Amino acid sequence: MASWRGMVLRLNQSAKSWIAEWWRLLYLGAVILVLTLSPSSYSLGNRRVLAWQIYSNTVPILLGFTLLCALISLVLTRIVTATALSYGLSQYALQVVIRVLVLELIPLTAALFVALRCTIPDGAELATMRARGHLEALRQQGIEPVRREVLPRVVAGIFSTVALATLSCVVALIVAYLAAYGPSLSSLQAYTRLFGQVFNPGVTLILVLKTLFFSLAVSLIPMASALYGLASSNTRTSAEMRGLVRMFAVLLLLEVLSLVGNYY
Repeated sequence: MASWRGMVLRLNQSAKSWIAEWWRLLYLGAVILVLTLSPSSYSLGNRRVLAWQIYSNTVPILLGFTLLCALISLVLTRIVTATALSYGLSQYALQVVIRVLVLELIPLTAALFVALRCTIPDGAELATMRARGHLEALRQQGIEPVRREVLPRVVAGIFSTVALATLSCVVALIVAYLAAYGPSLSSLQAYTRLFGQVFNPGVTLILVLKTLFFSLAVSLIPMASALYGLASSNTRTSAEMRGLVRMFAVLLLLEVLSLVGNYY
C-alpha cells in the first residue's frame, strides 16, 4: 500500500513538473512575441545586439549548409532518377525528389543544424550568464534581461532557420533541374509545371507553417531551459537534457503533423 502511494505521489509530482515546464515555455513565447512587437525593444543598444546575433547565427553557417544541401540534392536526384528509369517510372522521379528534399528533408535539417550550431550553444551561454548573476545585474541597472539577452537570441534563431531553409530549398530545386535536364532551358516549362503540381496551395501553406514552427521550437526551447531549467533541476546537465528531449519531441510531432497534412 505504501509503495502504491509513493508511486502515485511521484507520478503526481512528475505531472506537475511537466505541466510547469510547458507553461514556462508558452509564457516565454508570449513574452517574446510582445517584446518583438514593442517599439521599445529596438533602441540603439538592443538593435546592435540583435544585429550581431542575427549575423553570427546566420552568415558563418549559411554557405556551408547551402553547399551541403546542394551536394545531397545532386546525389539524391541522381539516385532517384536512375532507379526510376530502371523501373520505367522516370516521370515520377523529380516529383519524388522535390517532395523528399524540399517538403521534408531540408526544413528539418535546417532546424536541427541551427539548433546544434547556434541556439543550443546560445542557451548554454545564457544559462552561464544566469548562474553568474549577469542577468540580475542587468535588471539592477534598469535593463530588462529578457529584452536585451533573450529576445535577440530567439529572433536570430528564427531568422537563421528560415533563411537556411529558404535558400537551401531554392538551391535544391536548381540542382535537381540541372541533374535531371542538364544546363538547358528547353525543359524549364515542364519543370515549372511539375513544380506547380507538387506545390499546391495546401502543401505550400503546410511547408511555410512547418518551417516557422520548427524555427520557433529550436529557438524558444533552449532559451526556456536556460532561464527556467535550473529552478526545477538539480544540475545544469539534467536541465539541458530535458530541454533537448523536449525540443526533439516537438520537432517530431510537427513533422508527423506535416506528413499527415501532406499525404492524408
